[in-house]
Amino acid sequence: MKNRRIKQASLLIAILCVLAVLSQYSACKPDDDPVFSPTPYEIKVPKFFPTRMNIPADNPMTVEGVELGRYLFYDGRLSGNTEPAKLMSCGTCHLQSRSFECGIDHPKFTGGHPFGITGIQTPHVMLPLINLVWNESGYFWSGSVSNSNPNTSQRTIEDIVRMGVVAPHEMAGDTNKTKALIQSIPGYPELFEKAFGSRTVTFRNISKAVAQFVRTLISSDSKFDKYMRGEVQLSAQELNGYVLFMTEDGADCFHCHGGSGNPLFTTNLFYNNGKDKVFNDPRDRFSVTGDSMDLGAYKATTLRNIEFTGPYMHDGRFKTIEQVIDFYSQGIIWSPYVHPLMHHAYDGGIQLTPAEKADLVAFIKTLRDETFLTNPAFAAPAKLPDGSAAQY
Repeated sequence: MKNRRIKQASLLIAILCVLAVLSQYSACKPDDDPVFSPTPYEIKVPKFFPTRMNIPADNPMTVEGVELGRYLFYDGRLSGNTEPAKLMSCGTCHLQSRSFECGIDHPKFTGGHPFGITGIQTPHVMLPLINLVWNESGYFWSGSVSNSNPNTSQRTIEDIVRMGVVAPHEMAGDTNKTKALIQSIPGYPELFEKAFGSRTVTFRNISKAVAQFVRTLISSDSKFDKYMRGEVQLSAQELNGYVLFMTEDGADCFHCHGGSGNPLFTTNLFYNNGKDKVFNDPRDRFSVTGDSMDLGAYKATTLRNIEFTGPYMHDGRFKTIEQVIDFYSQGIIWSPYVHPLMHHAYDGGIQLTPAEKADLVAFIKTLRDETFLTNPAFAAPAKLPDGSAAQY
């Protein structure tokens, strides 16, 4: 009996010792292995804007991810190069002052048609990076990058970042080279750890960070937005232009570019708008769908800040807004592939008077958003993570 009690006491002591050790280990664990917990980034949906946003489940918005993405967006070493002549970043072509498009007056790309590090010109002129968090119809002029693409590596903004790095008409780089270079730059590993829980730089996380930053580029404070919110009044000429914009018997713009009920000022859909009668572009909407009615069809771009994003159309054939309006007024070429919503195609256009054209231009310019074009949160940072100046 005595031996049994001694054994029981010894077992109890052993159990208590094990519990004590486990308790000490548990108490130390939070310090030894901190929990990865980035700060959620809340996109404040502007008044009248859609509440549904296109944010992938595997890349939720975080403050740390957006901060990292902004650095990478403006770091010329994203191209995988350190030589000054070979530096290229997203910000090289996507200028904030031009609504994150190239702009016809770009200091490097004459006429607003960019080319890559190798000197190869891009197939089409650029589309602005604006309000893309609400785009669910595909990216690029053809919509080739979309969730419906059977190629799972060409579906999201994250994929576009990778495509931009490797494309010969853009950075002509290598993702492994870029990843290794970013890993070696002081300051970046710490930022990746804060954003993604690991100091090891992966190209997937590079893409995720840049995509998060791009999704914050929201324009919602133009004069027209303020008018809709009851903060300002439009002039008589601007109101006349608005009526023309919103009516079929006027300028008939709203079918493709939206209006008061569509504050994005684009449907993000694709239309043959009667520019040509011969269609041989291998990158039109037909190249994606195989539907003959998509021959010569391209995305209807947003009209927000449109006065800064020339040249216009997929090939940059028009240099000014006035030239675009002249085309829609008297220059439409009918073909069996013109979109049915082009109600005036048989007449060669909408036949606006000079006064109506001027009114329409006046309204379109109310879509200028100076807040967006000058927002410090979207601008190049004063210094990159290693303390160097932004090189883009």
